Amino acid sequence: MLRTFLKNRAALLLLGVAACIAGCVPAGSPQRVPAPVTPAVPMPSQVSVATPRALPGKRRDQPPADLLNAVQALGSGFPGQVGIAVRDVTEGWIVGYNADRLLPQQSVSKLWVAIAVMDAVDRSTLKLSDIVTVRRSDLTVFHQPIRPLVGIDGYRTTIAALLQGAMTRSDNTCNDVLLWKIGGPPAIRRMLMQKGIAGVGFGPGERLLQAKTAGLDWKPEWAGGWGFLQARSKMSVEARSRALNRYLAAPYDGASANGVTLGLARLQRGEVLSNSSTLHLLTLMAASKTGPLRLKSGLRSGWTFAHKTGTGQDLGTLSTGYNDVGLLKSPDGHSYAVAVMIASTRRPIPARMQFMGNVTRALIRALE
Repeated sequence: MLRTFLKNRAALLLLGVAACIAGCVPAGSPQRVPAPVTPAVPMPSQVSVATPRALPGKRRDQPPADLLNAVQALGSGFPGQVGIAVRDVTEGWIVGYNADRLLPQQSVSKLWVAIAVMDAVDRSTLKLSDIVTVRRSDLTVFHQPIRPLVGIDGYRTTIAALLQGAMTRSDNTCNDVLLWKIGGPPAIRRMLMQKGIAGVGFGPGERLLQAKTAGLDWKPEWAGGWGFLQARSKMSVEARSRALNRYLAAPYDGASANGVTLGLARLQRGEVLSNSSTLHLLTLMAASKTGPLRLKSGLRSGWTFAHKTGTGQDLGTLSTGYNDVGLLKSPDGHSYAVAVMIASTRRPIPARMQFMGNVTRALIRALE
């Protein structure tokens, strides 16, 4: 699979806490970033694709009882609606809590866009080196570090750079440009069906999703986000609450924790992409800069985690779609797909992060 590219650093994580309302929200003033470049081809020592066979002497075809008990205790003890799933990538066993209920994905859904992009690369209908011009009309809402680079004449970049921005910085505009480049939401839904990833849906795209969640209809002049934020601020709390409750009851981008771990496991086993495309995507996931204090906060020495986070909109003290999903690798090379999805809670960010770290700690403790 892959080794960790980053260590948890308290200073970096405090910056991450500032991002608060949707798919990924901006932390502070936008900063100009250098022109993106295609990520280097990963070395074999950095990442690997799991095979369906278990490691000799390490076979465990049933989950540890301690893990079953811990996941149930953590899920039932957290004040909010949560889904947890842990799946052994090679043996296939699953441990879960509320793991089949469809919950908001938010930016976790960028993973499926990334898989569809790499699938298009495998089919030679797209190249990572293809040039793309991002226009102001392509801008979305909330976290979009690419925004200051998009001038009157747009911003020329590549598919590879957009994918890197979407997966390592959770840039909403980068992701939306890629989404429509490969055919929009219907193309993602077809891909999920063709690849056998059940239990995962896909929403209408970032702008429509966030507008509908807030009880609004998206307007093209809101591209960039400020118009949307102004319109949302004029809504009554009651109207926003009704819209948010509709979303939580039947998420437009809903996925189950089991479904997400199924997709992650199939990705890790090399069942959805070519070997080179799998390695490329896993490398980006390992380099993610978002959510360093979520599931990663529970890592022990020798364990690594490649992941994708998601963060939904807040209303007062209610937070929605606070997620972290990824592939956990043990020191002996065994892999586990993990998904923790907090659909809704009134617990503060530090408590949510600690809860997620506790899931990782429980998994590692049970397996060691």
